[in-house]
Amino acid sequence: MNPETVLAKTHLFTPLDLEGARLKNRIVIAPMCMYSAEAGCMTDWHLAHYGQLALSGAGLLTIEATSVTPEGRITYADVGLYSDANEAAFARVLTLIRQFSDIPVAVQLAHAGRKASHDLPWRGDAQMPPESALGWRTEAPSAKALTASDAPPSALTRDDMVRVRDAFAAAARRAGRLGLDAIQVHGAHGYLLHQFLSPLSNTRDDDYGGSLENRMRFPLDVFDAVRENFPAGKPVSVRVSGTDWIDGGWTIEDTCVFAQELEKRGCAAIHVSSGGLAAAKIPVGPNYQVPLAAKVKAAVKIPVVAVGLITEFDQAEKILADGAADLIALARAMLYDPRWPWHAAAHFGEQVAAPSQYLRAQPHGVKIFAPSEI
Repeated sequence: MNPETVLAKTHLFTPLDLEGARLKNRIVIAPMCMYSAEAGCMTDWHLAHYGQLALSGAGLLTIEATSVTPEGRITYADVGLYSDANEAAFARVLTLIRQFSDIPVAVQLAHAGRKASHDLPWRGDAQMPPESALGWRTEAPSAKALTASDAPPSALTRDDMVRVRDAFAAAARRAGRLGLDAIQVHGAHGYLLHQFLSPLSNTRDDDYGGSLENRMRFPLDVFDAVRENFPAGKPVSVRVSGTDWIDGGWTIEDTCVFAQELEKRGCAAIHVSSGGLAAAKIPVGPNYQVPLAAKVKAAVKIPVVAVGLITEFDQAEKILADGAADLIALARAMLYDPRWPWHAAAHFGEQVAAPSQYLRAQPHGVKIFAPSEI
């Protein structure tokens, strides 16, 4: 029996058609930076990491933030998709995934803006000065540094913005050549597109600053360029920060307007996170971002993804059952337990696809693995 023909008992294991991508369930592996690339190229670490996640039974695997330019990397060890070498290294990882799994694979295309040129998180995460061997001058909508100790970024000129937009388009073409199933445009967590959206980081006095309409202009231009250069029939989604959690910053009301504009342009889904633009008092706790996703869901007709300290099976199911979101994204929970979907299936009496080599691992009296076509 094909797992897709099994009638789901839960919302979490109900399949979803996301434009051209068929998701067997509503569990999304969120993009998580590994800081393990070399000159933007994936390494053996990525073979091991994404190889195991591809066997998780989730509905969609999203590759980590992948920079469209060298200077758009968060750190010198970030993945990129701006060169032939990057593309070849990516293809090597994707070939391994495809050999053993039919999970749909997306890539998150990103540019860090003023949050680029950082050291690795486990080495302090401080910004590397432009004159250091591993650092470079960052760029942003305005020449406003993230912190007082950071070097101010260069304010993007109109020509610079064309260059960055075209870099997103070129990366989308590379993603198409690789045969990726979907793209997520990173517009969250204080990175470049979010920097344009928030009045706290965008103080421009031209057509790309000031009003909400102006601040949305460049992120929408980037989305249009990605959508135009990725194969028709394959989904392009956007990750947003629902709020800056700072007075005078980006708000959930702004997010809803932005989501509606994206929907008009053919955006397939909105992934709702929050924060990241600057230091803020965030009420972190289970489901703390779910109300943001629910507000966006009420504003658009396209699917909405909820994320953020969602760790329990019943917790995830209730979010979907309550109509607060259409999909659940897991990040650190998947790092801690790469078989989370298997365990959720066992909890609910559902089924997930798994390689034949693992079928004998089912607990006695519990059927969680559907016969695999792998």
